[in-house]
Amino acid sequence: MGHGRVRSDRGWHVRGRGRTTWWRRGGRAAVVTAVLCAVAALPGGIAAGSEPGTYAFAPDALRVTGAASPADAPRLTPGRTYRSSLPRNGRLYYRLDLATATTTAYVPVTAVPPAHATVTATDGIRVSVQDASGSSCANASARFGAALSPRPVTALAEREPGRTLCPGAGTYYVRVERVDSGTADAAQRWDLEIKPVTEPRLTKTGSTTAPRAWDSASPEPLAGDPRDRTGGAGFVTAAPLGEGVWRTRITPGRTLFYKVPVDWGRQVHAVAELDGSTSGHGYVGGALNLSLYNPVRGSVDDASLGYTGTRKSVALAPLPPVEYPNRYAVLSGESAMRFAGDYYLVVHLSEQMAETFGQGPFEVTLRVRLDGQAHGGPEYAGRPVPDDVFTLTEQDREAAATGGTGGGDTAMKALAVGGIGAGTVLLLVLGVWTVAARRTQTRVSAQKPTA
Repeated sequence: MGHGRVRSDRGWHVRGRGRTTWWRRGGRAAVVTAVLCAVAALPGGIAAGSEPGTYAFAPDALRVTGAASPADAPRLTPGRTYRSSLPRNGRLYYRLDLATATTTAYVPVTAVPPAHATVTATDGIRVSVQDASGSSCANASARFGAALSPRPVTALAEREPGRTLCPGAGTYYVRVERVDSGTADAAQRWDLEIKPVTEPRLTKTGSTTAPRAWDSASPEPLAGDPRDRTGGAGFVTAAPLGEGVWRTRITPGRTLFYKVPVDWGRQVHAVAELDGSTSGHGYVGGALNLSLYNPVRGSVDDASLGYTGTRKSVALAPLPPVEYPNRYAVLSGESAMRFAGDYYLVVHLSEQMAETFGQGPFEVTLRVRLDGQAHGGPEYAGRPVPDDVFTLTEQDREAAATGGTGGGDTAMKALAVGGIGAGTVLLLVLGVWTVAARRTQTRVSAQKPTA
């Protein structure tokens, strides 16, 4: 019998040299363990971001250097994730080519300052999309706010069809620059994560007016015993979170990411509670920050609380149910609730907490509520890029409720997340597998009677 793999109702097996037995009796578990350990060791991998001030970049992000002028701007391809860096004094350009005039392009840029960097409330980044003549299509900013604490902040610039500015297809440029009060260290560069997304037009033109009637009352927060759910350290490692009461522990300077699957027609509410402290006394402004981003990482709402050592909560503003025509709303928070998919809850505990109330960790309770009736979404004339960005599956919903990964083998999902960067890990794991299998075969051969 030749070597190879065969599939049965028990999964994949390796055929030949006694490896089938080894795979069934524990070899698969060994490979899973090796994969997870190796992927966790990657920079920005599954376990990255466990320390305050760190961020888990997408492991498959392509390194790209922004240009000082549009003429030299490197190209960004929708659906890919890029990693770059931004100097204090200067602006960077990237190129975006749109083949059709009816495509909406979203370019979210996440800026990650170094841990313990000096920042002010007005420091942050500004992102804009410009046409070939240098005219601005749209721009957006993100700032650190009252916490005075360095944390990942994301600004989203868009190019939408049907507007007076930038109406056609062609080459566009993404400009990224720091908004700096002048107090930052001139030598410090901020890391960037950029993930462009495109959305096709609809097959049929619908309403171009935002829904006028929706329940804008703040509901009662969910009650009940909390379940533990540790957040991820970046968008790509965000922990799935569904409706319910959830608990985590967080240290000063750390940022936790969660993803909440929100269907068309559903309305999301979220409250974060910072538990009381038994040590220290005083006041920390912006001690806990709660942010919500939509599936293309566009800011929906942002709220923070001041802290005196007693238990306190902060809630997101009431938001409309997810509907396509929300994009025509005047208010940016309502406009951002324009498509179904994973919405990201991001929790940050200010570094200033350590000086007044100690290193923690501090307990945070998240109360997430989903109202409204889910329904089918609009029909697109094409596929968004990436094609699953506005799609939810039963596995996604189950993962949000149970804390799973969204379906599939954990180790294989880890490798999928790692992408190209995990190639070395895969070779390492295959080496471990081969060595273990040979040892097993040696033991089996030694136990066989000789003729």
